[in-house]
Amino acid sequence: MAVTDEAIGKIKDMLIRGELKAGDRLPPEKELSERLGLSRSSLREAVKALELTRVLDVRRGDGTYVTSLDAKLLNKAVAFVVDLHQDRSVLELFEVRRILEPATAHLAAGRITAADISRLRDSLKMVDEYSSVEELVAHDLTFHGVIAQAAGNDYLGSLVEALYSSTIRARIWQDVTRDKAVTRALDDHRTIVDALERGDAELVKALVTVHISNLEKRLRRTL
Repeated sequence: MAVTDEAIGKIKDMLIRGELKAGDRLPPEKELSERLGLSRSSLREAVKALELTRVLDVRRGDGTYVTSLDAKLLNKAVAFVVDLHQDRSVLELFEVRRILEPATAHLAAGRITAADISRLRDSLKMVDEYSSVEELVAHDLTFHGVIAQAAGNDYLGSLVEALYSSTIRARIWQDVTRDKAVTRALDDHRTIVDALERGDAELVKALVTVHISNLEKRLRRTL
């Protein structure tokens, strides 16, 4: 692992120095291993690891390329890790979400468009207390996703989305449905949309904080 970590570090340094940029093709394996003073096997392992984290894209028969390094792409690795957590460590991830999402919504209040508001209201029209858990999860993905995107910060928005995996969403909405609290949860969403439409950033931040805190309490109860 130490040798592989060294290889990863050297490729990372090339990216930081600008020797490799988004979309660039890496030199052939033999050439790159000699240039970096690495064995071909350690370089190969480093490339596999960086492919998993969406930094590199290995195209069979074509070569290895640097990805777009887009925030959403890179944060897919975070989402993958989040899905692996099934114990109480999920709560720690949720605490991070409780810190980040109100700040994201605060930014969105000043930047959200009329089209975004329409998408949020349309999504709310598609669900009610009789909706299935799957329909509620789909709505939740749209609702929080639109707000995250409206914040205008790709790194923050995609990180918030990555921290709230579909597995966790399903667990929470199952609990909400079981408690017959769907109407209340959707009313929270409507109140947030109303505040967003008015551009009241402080109110939006407060409403989202309360909403996420209530979801966190539910999650604590199910773990």
